[in-house]
Amino acid sequence: MRRRGERAPKEKVAAAEEEAKGAGRKAEQGAEEYQCTGLLEQDFPELCARSGITGIPRVTLRPPPSFPEDEEPAEPTLPETLARIQRKFSLFQPCIQVARDPEDPRGVRGIFLRGWKIEEEMLGVLSQCLPALAGLQAVHLWKVGLTEQLLPALAALLARCPRLRTLSLEGNPLPEPAFHVLMGSDSTLVHLSLRNNSIGDAAARLIGQSLSRPGTANRSLASLVLSFNRISDLGASHIAEGLRLNRSLLSLSLANNNIGDAGATRLAKVLGPFALTHAEVVERRRLLLAEAQGRCHATSKEPESWSKRPSSQSTGTGPDKLLLGKHGKAPAKKKEPSRKEEARPQRKAPEPRVTRGRESRSSTQEKPSSEVLDVAEPLNPLLEEAREHRGSVVLPGNRALLNLNLTYNRVTERGLSAFVAALEGQRQQRPKGLGRQGLRCLSLERNRIPPDSPALARLQELLPPDAPPGAPQEEQEGGP
Repeated sequence: MRRRGERAPKEKVAAAEEEAKGAGRKAEQGAEEYQCTGLLEQDFPELCARSGITGIPRVTLRPPPSFPEDEEPAEPTLPETLARIQRKFSLFQPCIQVARDPEDPRGVRGIFLRGWKIEEEMLGVLSQCLPALAGLQAVHLWKVGLTEQLLPALAALLARCPRLRTLSLEGNPLPEPAFHVLMGSDSTLVHLSLRNNSIGDAAARLIGQSLSRPGTANRSLASLVLSFNRISDLGASHIAEGLRLNRSLLSLSLANNNIGDAGATRLAKVLGPFALTHAEVVERRRLLLAEAQGRCHATSKEPESWSKRPSSQSTGTGPDKLLLGKHGKAPAKKKEPSRKEEARPQRKAPEPRVTRGRESRSSTQEKPSSEVLDVAEPLNPLLEEAREHRGSVVLPGNRALLNLNLTYNRVTERGLSAFVAALEGQRQQRPKGLGRQGLRCLSLERNRIPPDSPALARLQELLPPDAPPGAPQEEQEGGP
């Protein structure tokens, strides 16, 4: 028999659960009501406390990179030795390193999270404070224990950062392939590094489809690093399929994988002329028809004075012109364009600015977003000038890719000969503009190619003298 005012055990448990739920609702409401100030040192600890996160990581300034000294360093003193030991062991404690903007000392240009796992609650905190950083351009996540369930939330978070262009997601292997969600057609990332993520052929197939397929393509990514993974010839073939209709990617690294001659040959073939598949031909005809209908619609809206022009000066697109356009041939009789057509930009290959080429030198290089947004949108490759060959529609090939890194693979002289043939075909055709020069740097070091190979000597002749077939230093190391 219970005393008056004493609760039953079940009632106590129910009351405790209700109190816990109420505390959780208060924490969520507090996190939602908090207005971020744009100062990470202030917003991050406050949001963590409101969300009930214990052991809040510190926000520290990222130390500048150290370079080897020419002279022999002096013997360190005892305080310097103790400070060095403290800095060494502080790397194992969870923290967020920030890179400051030189023009704005209080602004954050990049953040670095390394070696500690990001849980769902922590990702929720980051999703609130990171979009408030107006100058954020780069996010580096190294061994943070991401899962395929959290990756879509991370992609949604990155899409809310207006100036974010660089993502380095290294040392985060996933049981199921999911990295392709970061490379959708609506993605604004320019540099993406996925090193050391155990990416296999299944994930490479989805990545290739994200680069391009009939009807959609990624138009923002300029640099993609897939080194130190498990991509074989099959995965390289999938990526080559993605390069067929992609004209934004300038630099691709497949170093330290398991690619042989079959994969190298598929990558080389996409650099030269190739025939369209049935699905690509259907999509090309749909685009040509939509373009012709758009021109006819624009012509029907012209003023009456323009519509009374002689038929020789009309701008309508007839069926005969459409059929010729399907095969990429110019019409036999030239027509004088109207004033509206003269004002309308002609359909030709755009000329990207030089800043786009400079951005492709490193996957982790941070550039202002204004330089990226000034680049002209690449033309749909299916609308490029094509030719007919033995009943097939043939495109000129991918001339947008400038840098390809295949160091530390299994390529022999057979795969090298395929690249030599592709480069010879590209050099025979004069480039039509900046950004259409074709492959400028091909790295094949540490493969199964003898140094005295005639094909290797021919490759060095085809490549520009300022871009030898060497491996960048950043790809020769597997660390962060």
